[in-house]
Amino acid sequence: MSKDCSPELEILRRMTPRQKLDVMNGMIRQAVELKEAWLRTTEPNLNEPEIRSKARELVAGGST
Repeated sequence: MSKDCSPELEILRRMTPRQKLDVMNGMIRQAVELKEAWLRTTEPNLNEPEIRSKARELVAGGST
């Protein structure tokens, strides 16, 4: 590990592109799950399909 590099960055540098993609996909899934939970709390009138759709839209960069 180079001394100008954080341990986290060194781990990322050693990962394959596939591993990086898997990590990114997992982070996106977590973001959607968190946004769904937030929507259930703040928008109790939405049904589950609406929550899932709106959560994906918000994570993808849509506005509230």
